[in-house]
Amino acid sequence: MTPRFAARLAAATSLIAIAGTAMAAEVNVYSSRHYDSDDALYDKFTEETGITVNRIEGKADELIARLEAEGNNSPADVFITVDAGRMARAEETGILQPYASDTINGAVPEYLRHPDDLWFGVSQRARIIFYDKERVENPPQTYEALADPAYEGQICIRSSSNVYNQSLLASIIEADGAEAAKEWAAGVVGNLARAPQGGDTDQLRGLVSGECDIAVANHYYFLRAYQEDVEGLSSDIDSIGWVWPNQDGRGTHVNLTAAAMAAAAPNPEEAKALLEFLVSDFAQAHFANQNNEYPAVEGVPANEVTERLGEFKADSTTPTAAFSANAKEAQAIFNEVDWQ
Repeated sequence: MTPRFAARLAAATSLIAIAGTAMAAEVNVYSSRHYDSDDALYDKFTEETGITVNRIEGKADELIARLEAEGNNSPADVFITVDAGRMARAEETGILQPYASDTINGAVPEYLRHPDDLWFGVSQRARIIFYDKERVENPPQTYEALADPAYEGQICIRSSSNVYNQSLLASIIEADGAEAAKEWAAGVVGNLARAPQGGDTDQLRGLVSGECDIAVANHYYFLRAYQEDVEGLSSDIDSIGWVWPNQDGRGTHVNLTAAAMAAAAPNPEEAKALLEFLVSDFAQAHFANQNNEYPAVEGVPANEVTERLGEFKADSTTPTAAFSANAKEAQAIFNEVDWQ
């Protein structure tokens, strides 16, 4: 080999390495979050790291099916969903791998993480009880009280196919046992003001319309009606009160926006960098400010809009991983008690 050829070969090898590095400076995200405001989050990450974020949005179940179908050829590096229960489905299909990060585990409390580091919470979503202030003098103070016959014909809540409700029931299974959870679900069905229908905002609208006196919904749907004009809700928002359930016991049920590394991630280092960025002060403040969610990292404050709901004790004794572990049993109970 001549010296000139050797030099050219070395230069070509160097260029290939540089090109490979440049090509690897990206991370592919499959996300069921549908907020345009997240663009600012990913732009900040790119600004700090030089790593480009390619995002594909869709419904969680569709993205899980896509990841499963793509198998080892999937381009996905990171999977983000808005409910820990759906992470259970991702676990079952084998499309996740451990993220192995001391940064994440040091920032996010244990109860908001998968025990085997398959996923972790990046923000918290409280599922609370709302009521009409004029029509309800003694609103239920616990989830269990929603099954009290005293509230017959008063409750609006979403269908059993809704993953927020599945996770709530899964948490009750973990806290009270399967038999008690079944009695609770049957009691709530007996107290329904109408057949389950619509989303969380529709349950709150039911309070305004008078169809129901008590509703169950995630906290940020209520707060959204303060920030923007939500038809059928904002004009009468001050007529609605709220209860932080189970404050004298285990605390209020919180669900998660959760993030994970895809099993076939072609860019694992970049994926890890993004996952760790999601627990940074900037990202945590972003989740708090843009959708009125509660940060997953302790010490990061909620925003002013969220603070109007006051302080509360979250359920830190029931691991969010239980939502996944008990998901099938929860659905079976729903079916058995005919919760539509």
